[in-house]
Amino acid sequence: MDAVRWPDVAGLPSARPGHTAVARLLVRRALRTLSLVAPEGGGSAGAGAPTMTLHDPDAFYRRIACDGLIGFGESYMAGEWDSDDLPGVLTVLAAHADDLVPAPLRRLRPLWAHARPGGDRNTVHGARRNIRRHYDLSNDLFAAFLDPTLTYSSAVFTVFPARFASLASAQHRKIDRLLDLAQVHDGTRLLEIGTGWGELALRAARRGARVTTLTLSTEQAELARARIRSAGLDGRVDVQVRDYRHVEGRYDAVVSVEMIEAVGAEYWPSYFTALREALAPGGRIALQAITMGHRQMLDTAATHTWISKYVFPGGLIPSREAIAEHAGAAGLRTVADNGYGRHYAETLRLWRERFTAHRETVTGLGFDTVFQRMWEFYLAYSEAGFRSRYLDVRQILLSEGTVR
Repeated sequence: MDAVRWPDVAGLPSARPGHTAVARLLVRRALRTLSLVAPEGGGSAGAGAPTMTLHDPDAFYRRIACDGLIGFGESYMAGEWDSDDLPGVLTVLAAHADDLVPAPLRRLRPLWAHARPGGDRNTVHGARRNIRRHYDLSNDLFAAFLDPTLTYSSAVFTVFPARFASLASAQHRKIDRLLDLAQVHDGTRLLEIGTGWGELALRAARRGARVTTLTLSTEQAELARARIRSAGLDGRVDVQVRDYRHVEGRYDAVVSVEMIEAVGAEYWPSYFTALREALAPGGRIALQAITMGHRQMLDTAATHTWISKYVFPGGLIPSREAIAEHAGAAGLRTVADNGYGRHYAETLRLWRERFTAHRETVTGLGFDTVFQRMWEFYLAYSEAGFRSRYLDVRQILLSEGTVR
């Protein structure tokens, strides 16, 4: 293991024996209550129930004693525990997230939870750095598990369980619903905040729209431009490496897909103000956003999590209440709000299975075993959030004034 690249995974944290003993007691109690089988965990699982196997129980409990859920994820990255059904185990845990720790101890959360690093704030410079830490990892890495559209957000399926062969059409179905929601058609001036690898911009341009699309990822911008040129649509799409706070012009429609999660709560007012100021009179804004419960969001906002440490620095999933509040404060009203979290669980399952099947490719790209276990945990962790309904994904229509 590369201790320079993975310092907190390669080395065990310092922990007082008493803290580790308490962690051992609480975790064993939770495993026994939830019937998740593990050495020292006690209890038994029913037929087909997901199971955990602890390869290094002492290290596992010590990490949790020091770092809570961050330690739980780092222990998986270190290979100290495994599961025959990782998303299944995580789904059970997510479904009981509010009662894993006894109520009296939950009130002590501020004493042990880690604060978010100040360096992860999404200032203009910080946002660029945070986005690049995820989206500039490697276009080839994302291509290894995404479908040919390179769409990195929830699809909309017609049949469950979904198959990977149907993922591209399911992504187009999602994109078309958003474009329909925003009433994008021939001649529409469309602003997209969050380019991805350009599929939505391509689909809008084929409708005859003139698209300006913004990203902070140079890797994404380069590939999106190449795809747009290859399609012969570079005259209709302008890909800009630009912060949403620096939008220029007014547009008939604005679309932003799973971008708000990367903004950070501190900057949600700026985000919604930018959306409103970019909108021409009578225009429409179509958002796709991952959401969580409001109380859970408030708890997460004050805490450094495994996801914020390793996957999405500076990010925070909003609640529906937070979206409505900040949109309203910016002068926008919610016209429609529809959820489809089950579809995201399926999307993530397909990505995870594809990633696992292409480990040799990922290794060839220079990503080591720790990274691969991290990425598998991230995909399974996210899938569990949607399967347990701890998370949802929603398509939201906003307008300023009267909708056309």
